[in-house]
Amino acid sequence: MKLLIVDDEAKIRELIGKYATYEGYDFLEAADGLEAVEKVRTHPVDLVVLDIMMPELDGFSAAKEIRSIRPDMPIILLSARGEEYEKIYGFELGVDDYVVKPFSPKELMMRVHAILRRSGHAPGADAHEVVTLDTMTVDFTARQVSIDGEKIELSPKEYDLLFYMVRNRGIALTRDKLLSHVWGYDFFGDDRTLDTHIKLLRKQLGKYAAYITTLRGVGYRFEKD
Repeated sequence: MKLLIVDDEAKIRELIGKYATYEGYDFLEAADGLEAVEKVRTHPVDLVVLDIMMPELDGFSAAKEIRSIRPDMPIILLSARGEEYEKIYGFELGVDDYVVKPFSPKELMMRVHAILRRSGHAPGADAHEVVTLDTMTVDFTARQVSIDGEKIELSPKEYDLLFYMVRNRGIALTRDKLLSHVWGYDFFGDDRTLDTHIKLLRKQLGKYAAYITTLRGVGYRFEKD
């Protein structure tokens, strides 16, 4: 597995690269957004760790360009700020996670590992697993969702969230359970991350948004009306 580490600070790239190597990952470096886009275009990359505030091309713009090249590319944004609007905008672009500086390199690697584990097809799955709910089709094997025959584009994290909820439809899912199973690590910090992803997922589901029911004080439940 190869990571692309993008930050205009060499010390940050060196620190992340050190931990990535320790965890068994190969990595490439880029010092700005333009270089990052070119590396994604010309090199095999499995995940991008992308700083927001950079010269030449900022992280948000770079994420858009990377998505146009590789729509399924997992992306983790890094920022020295933690404003909610930044997180929401990043998630709307389809990024998978958002980490505020200063951060724990060990925690960042846990997030990288969790995202990579969930972004690919389930290993060893022989049967083609598909669930159809009215005119919505959820294809777990192909990682595709369609409504009225039209494929809808979700971010890797939105796919993970929807797939987990559909597999557990009709069951009350606590916030802690959703964060634990979908994010794949002991989540701590601002749990509005989950609410933001639910909001974005409902927007993508259109007429089926109501299938995701809010359980006040508990979490969410996916159920057919």
